[in-house]
Amino acid sequence: MTATATPQIPILDLKPEIDELRPEIMAAIGRVLDRTDFIMGEDVHLFEQEVAAYLGVKHAIGVNSGTDALVIALRALGISPGDEVITTPFTFFATAESISMVGAKPIFVDIDPATFNLNPELIEAAITERTRAIMPVHLYGNPVDMTRVMEIANQHGLKVVEDCAQSFGARWREQQTGTIGDFGAYSFFPSKNLGAYGDGGLLATNDDALADAAQMLRVHGSRKKYHNEVVGYNSRLDTIQAAILRVKLPHIERWNTQRREVARQYNEGLKTIDGIVIPKLTEGHVFHQYTIRVQNGRRDELQQRLAKQGIGTMIYYPIPQDELPIYRGQYRLFEESKLTSKAVLSLPITVKKDDINRIISSLENFSVQI
Repeated sequence: MTATATPQIPILDLKPEIDELRPEIMAAIGRVLDRTDFIMGEDVHLFEQEVAAYLGVKHAIGVNSGTDALVIALRALGISPGDEVITTPFTFFATAESISMVGAKPIFVDIDPATFNLNPELIEAAITERTRAIMPVHLYGNPVDMTRVMEIANQHGLKVVEDCAQSFGARWREQQTGTIGDFGAYSFFPSKNLGAYGDGGLLATNDDALADAAQMLRVHGSRKKYHNEVVGYNSRLDTIQAAILRVKLPHIERWNTQRREVARQYNEGLKTIDGIVIPKLTEGHVFHQYTIRVQNGRRDELQQRLAKQGIGTMIYYPIPQDELPIYRGQYRLFEESKLTSKAVLSLPITVKKDDINRIISSLENFSVQI
């Protein structure tokens, strides 16, 4: 008798979503093919209007990626060489990279271990005469305390660029992340809560002048073709990706609600397991990732054990930005960020009830063996 292989549970499975929407997606792509308006076509403009309405902002500007969105936001705000931008050490490199790309210096402040986000109470101590902006990151889909961030920014005359790469649809006190600061920068990388099937990004703002500057920068620094005013970028959201995103946008609230429900089920099943710290199900959190802390230095052991059982996990992020080779030795140690990078483990979030139970059972067995 042949044994049945245990089904794999990947960290992310896009196939159910694709299967659900395949007829609409194929029809949307077909319309673009029929029109052949592949660059800045009709679906780009329609998506910008629809996503602006969803976010509740005056302007939404489609760009090539979330990284480009951050760079263009900083350029539009006039951030330049010699300036400093305060941000978190615990996130993906694109955050600090965008600051360095415009010639400014990332200034890191440590995180709040309860939220994984930049600790707003540490911002003021990092402000110098060269500080021009704050770039909070709504990590894992969990909103930063934007009330406090904006209080500090307004008091010190600083600009705010919200890095919303992981927080599309998240809300801080009923307001969409990315609509509170001067700019919100979003990524549509395929794994995001609202993901394209390739690269894509977006800027959101309520400021007419900033929107005009961003729109100019994304097309080689020109408002009118062949009349380039500044050095800009070739950073346009592809029409096919915009068409796909238009199909997906009406489903985002349902999908985010499903992620929160998976997080709730995880929390219920994991709350009594020794050695595991679960995230809080805070208001507005959309759980781009469901991330636990594994105590006693056993994170890697747990990840390996789950892998042997066919359960995919990821470590976001194993190396804080300040410790990456490009920045190593330039900053003091950020203790909470360092400790967190050695303990976090993200579990599959787009999963069904049976998979959740299997993952919880595996973690229970791990705890028993501690």
